[in-house]
Amino acid sequence: MNHSIESYSLHHPPPSSAFFFNQWLSESVTNSVLTFFKVVMLGLDAAGKTTILYRLHMGEVLSTVPTVGFNVEKVQYKNVVFTVWDVGGQEKLRSLWKMYLSNSDALIYVVDSLDRERIRDARQEFQTIIKDPLMANSIILVFANKQDLRGAMSTDEVSEGLGLHDLRNRIWHIQGTCALRGEGLYDGLDWLASTLKQLQESGHATSVAGPSI
Repeated sequence: MNHSIESYSLHHPPPSSAFFFNQWLSESVTNSVLTFFKVVMLGLDAAGKTTILYRLHMGEVLSTVPTVGFNVEKVQYKNVVFTVWDVGGQEKLRSLWKMYLSNSDALIYVVDSLDRERIRDARQEFQTIIKDPLMANSIILVFANKQDLRGAMSTDEVSEGLGLHDLRNRIWHIQGTCALRGEGLYDGLDWLASTLKQLQESGHATSVAGPSI
């Protein structure tokens, strides 16, 4: 929630301390019903991860450059707040992905649906990540991005390419998306929020603690 700072003139004196207390109390009650989760967003370079992050965070498309390192933003959906870590996907950076996995409740894995030549690479990296002990409890959301482009793989093709149907004892969902238009993103976020809350309410752990970055 963004808060603006207002200025007050002599004609409009500042609010009383009671006003600020009531405002603080109202915000405290609101914050008390929020649920917080950590999400790590991974995928090969040029899949659209950063575009997705800022589309969700700001509601608009920003000009982006390849991520060297990471971006982290809070994304609120209904009464759920996700802290989303978007980690660079260039080959030289993938060995660093493990550093960001600790305490992750969910993995968002972004695939460039047009990039048929690298679907095997996407599968290899995906399988490596989900087999990491730190991701043992995390649920999985796959964004099959760039569905608006001619020649893009369908969600079924991406599912097969990643080996999703071969997963055992894992909770996953695949969602076709177009990050530039915002299509499919909130459908995926809705699944993520509702699934994590259901698991939390039933007492299932969705994260594994590890070294902090």
